Amino acid sequence: MANQSTPTAFLLVGFPDYHDTQILHSVMFVFIYLTAIVVNLLIITAVILDHHLHSPMYFFLINLSLIDVCFISTTLPKSIAISLTNNKMISFSGCVTQVFLVVTFVGGELTLLTVMAYDRYVAMCHPLQYSLIMNWDACIQMAAACWIGNMFDAVLLTSFTFRLDFCGSNIIRQYFCDIPQLQNISCSDTRVNQLLIFIIGFSVDAFCFAFIFASYGYIFSAVLRIPSVQGRYKAFSTCTPHLTVFTLFFVTAVFSYMRPKALSSPTVDLVSAVLYTVLPPVLNPIIYSFRNREIQAAIWKIPPKLKNLIA
Repeated sequence: MANQSTPTAFLLVGFPDYHDTQILHSVMFVFIYLTAIVVNLLIITAVILDHHLHSPMYFFLINLSLIDVCFISTTLPKSIAISLTNNKMISFSGCVTQVFLVVTFVGGELTLLTVMAYDRYVAMCHPLQYSLIMNWDACIQMAAACWIGNMFDAVLLTSFTFRLDFCGSNIIRQYFCDIPQLQNISCSDTRVNQLLIFIIGFSVDAFCFAFIFASYGYIFSAVLRIPSVQGRYKAFSTCTPHLTVFTLFFVTAVFSYMRPKALSSPTVDLVSAVLYTVLPPVLNPIIYSFRNREIQAAIWKIPPKLKNLIA
């Protein structure tokens, strides 16, 4: 492939080739993947079946769980297959698809958390106008904007990445097709490419982070004005799951993309990728189910046959 500008395939070599390590990696990833799928589907099913949860907050939670299912399904099954078959090859079209989906769902996670912060802001700061502002038409439009906007963003970032020439090595030192790793193996000048991706990514991310922080500034100010301790606790408890999920996503994303180059190495790059692609889809539904009694009650109401089918 040394003389080809467009390779027909890439090799994913994120994990070591040792047999025992591959077995451990595959078993661990299978367990994590099944856990993520089951708990997210339980939340989706519980919200759909319980009419008491047919509100904007849980509508957005369904979308978050759906994104988590799609996100983790984009990377882990391929990595598990590589460990079991020792076939590290991914086709060029498969790599393009994986980059597109990863960018879509990472962006979807962030923008949906932003919309959920707005929902909590309206509920806490404008409770009398909540049903008017967060009507179903507005909720559907915001959810659609998250999905469509991030698909458009993913088309741009994927196009910028695969306009590069790959005339040298086709080895990606990661367990999935990741934009930074693809830039590393490109034989083109990637400076303009990196600048464009940075501008697009930073503008979207900065807006979302600033909006979420501002929303919680107003929320905390409103909650602290509640006279009773019980009232403040109840108000905080409705925001705690979302704030915890956002903090998890924020910390893992910052560590993955904004850490100093001095902290970059193949091992650290691999660990950071696992942090932001695996932890949020697994922990998000667990955090919401543990911190939300309504979700717990709705899950217990799911018919046993349907629970067995999901599990």
